[in-house]
Amino acid sequence: MLGVEPGASDDEVRSAYRKLARQYHPDVNPDDPTAEERFKEISEAYAVLSDAEKRAAYDEFGEAATQGGFDAEAARRSREAFSHPFGGPGGGAEHGMFGGGGIEDLFSDLFGRGGRSQRRQGPDLEAELELDFVDAARGVTRRLELDRPRANGMTRRESVQVRIPPGVADRGTITLRGKGGEGRGGAPPGDLRCRVRVRPHPIFRRKDRNLELDLPVSVSEATLGARIEIPTLEGRVTLSVPPGTDSGTRLRLRGKGVPRPAGGPAGDLYAVVQIRVPRGLDEDAREGVEGLRRFDPSDLRSDL
Repeated sequence: MLGVEPGASDDEVRSAYRKLARQYHPDVNPDDPTAEERFKEISEAYAVLSDAEKRAAYDEFGEAATQGGFDAEAARRSREAFSHPFGGPGGGAEHGMFGGGGIEDLFSDLFGRGGRSQRRQGPDLEAELELDFVDAARGVTRRLELDRPRANGMTRRESVQVRIPPGVADRGTITLRGKGGEGRGGAPPGDLRCRVRVRPHPIFRRKDRNLELDLPVSVSEATLGARIEIPTLEGRVTLSVPPGTDSGTRLRLRGKGVPRPAGGPAGDLYAVVQIRVPRGLDEDAREGVEGLRRFDPSDLRSDL
């Protein structure tokens, strides 16, 4: 895996690892899953060659010793079976070339404790990501640090890049295939499931794909109409408030809501009008408001 021969010195192993690690590091290849997988394999191989006992097995058996579940003693027994196919204890033609149980037992011995029964998919992992409201709506990429179980029962600290699609909802789940714990005996790894927590926004409220915000409007703006600048996920835009707008009116901006993760049209943004009446009026202002009484609807509360 590191391209070094059995018997290579520690300095040669370390040098080979550093060279390959720089080449395939995820930070150097952020959008290349093949490079990320290669980096993991290189790191695993270096972990084996940095261990004295495992290094001895590598020098004796080569690349096979770096595989998960490798049993050096079982490999020696199997090698002996190959060396004396028809003789020695338990040998003889009646036992076949590989002794007792045939070729399936040979591979059971090579990879230890039960052969096929040791082929087991890796465990699924769970993690939690907390996101800003706007990041969750627009989509973002985050790095997640986690302890990933290895096939040998140990764990390894890893950094996983998680792409958050636009429009992910609070408590939504993002599944990363193959990013869970390592499988045993060549089985595939498990999955990583990221639960998303979205922090509330001080202005926007989300309802499915639509957004709402409260829009304060003065009495004169509601009465005479106005053009008011309001925020959206993509920046500020100008909204027209028609003359005679009542409090509670929902003014819609099409396509300014939350995008859909799979593409397609986004939701809408609704500005809910909240008329704010003036306070602390002086005498002149009060007289002005008094003059508006004649415009009050006569049937204002007829439905009550």
